[in-house]
Amino acid sequence: MSNNVITLIARILLSFMFIFAGFGKLTDPASTAGMIAGAGLPASTALTYLAGLFELATGLAVLVGFQVRIVGWLLAVFCVFTGVVFHLSPVNVPDFPAAANGWINALNFVNFMKNVTLAGAYIMLATNGAGAYSLDARRGAYATA
Repeated sequence: MSNNVITLIARILLSFMFIFAGFGKLTDPASTAGMIAGAGLPASTALTYLAGLFELATGLAVLVGFQVRIVGWLLAVFCVFTGVVFHLSPVNVPDFPAAANGWINALNFVNFMKNVTLAGAYIMLATNGAGAYSLDARRGAYATA
């Protein structure tokens, strides 16, 4: 299998999370707005919609291979930021048993590690470009690193 086919498959897989997460935030913002408010950030509903638009737009850009070098860096920064702000600190849900809070914290740390790992994948995408099967290639903007 050629590197361009593998890059296309990788782009498809890397796009799904942000397309679906962005769509979810735009259609049902309540849980994300609560998480943002819980982190102490202001204007949680507005930030939820901004995050949803960002995730949907960047996910679609990765999927079709448009401006992937720029979008890859943006998503890498986004993954590290959201990992640190929302998944690194301990969670304590009032009235939950200690074991349940421990389980939630373990899952939260897994999400932190997922974000850091995805940042690495997006840096690799930003560095290597979208590949031959992309809008970048059709526009003449594709070049290997």
